[in-house]
Amino acid sequence: MSVEPASVVIVDDEPPARSRLRQLVGDLEGFRVVGEASHGEEALELCNTLRPDVVLLDIRMPGVDGLQVASQLAGWESRPAVVFTTAYDEYAIQAFEAQAVGYLLKPVRRERLQQTLEHAARVGRAQLLRIPGAASRTHLCVQRPRGLQMIPVDDVLCFQADQKYVTAYYAGGEALLDEPLKDLEDEFGERFLRIHRNALVAVAWLDRLDRDDSGAWLVRLKADFPPLQVSRRHVGDVKRRLRAGG
Repeated sequence: MSVEPASVVIVDDEPPARSRLRQLVGDLEGFRVVGEASHGEEALELCNTLRPDVVLLDIRMPGVDGLQVASQLAGWESRPAVVFTTAYDEYAIQAFEAQAVGYLLKPVRRERLQQTLEHAARVGRAQLLRIPGAASRTHLCVQRPRGLQMIPVDDVLCFQADQKYVTAYYAGGEALLDEPLKDLEDEFGERFLRIHRNALVAVAWLDRLDRDDSGAWLVRLKADFPPLQVSRRHVGDVKRRLRAGG
C-alpha cells in the first residue's frame, strides 16, 4: 500500500529562494510541493485552500511576516507543521526553543532539509502555540464564506467576549474570533485596555469616561459605536489612560 507524499507549501518573498526550495523538496522522496506564496497574506490564503501538511516559511517578509503567519495558523483547527527558513539566526532561541517543529538557516542544505521535513511529517498537524518572543500581529486573519479576510489591528475598536467566542468590532464591521480574550490581552496589552471581564478597548480609540443616570461608568469611543460599560475595578485604569492621552 503506497503512502501519499506529504504536501508542502513554500513561502518566501524572494523567487530564487522559492525556486531552490522547490528543487530541493522535489528531489526528496515522500514530499511534494503543492503551492508557493510570496508574502504572508498569500500564504494564509494558500494554506486555507490547500491544507498542506508542512509549510516552509520565511521569517522576514514585507507586510505580514513569517512569525505573524505562524501565529495565525496556530489558531486554526486544521493546521500544518511549520518549518521556518531564514538567513538570520537571531530568532532561533527566543522564538523556537520550546515549540520548534523546524528551523533552517539559509542557504538550506539538502540533508538538513530532509531531516527537518521528516520530523515535521511525523509531527503532522501538530498544535502550534503562540510563538514566544514574537511581535504582536498587525492583522487579524478571519475566515469568511468566500475566503480569508485580513483586518488591520489598528482598525479594531474593541474585543468583546461571549462564552468561548470573541467578537472584534472594527471600522467597517465585525468578526468572530476563535481566540480567548486573555490571549488577545496578552498579545495586544499595550494597545488594548481591559475595561470589563468581557471587553478590551483600543487605547487609540478612547474618547471619554461618563456615568449614566444609574451611576454606571461608560466609556465612549472616537467612533460611531455604542458606549461600553466599565466595571468598577477597571475605572481607575481607564482614567489613568485618558489622563495620559490614551
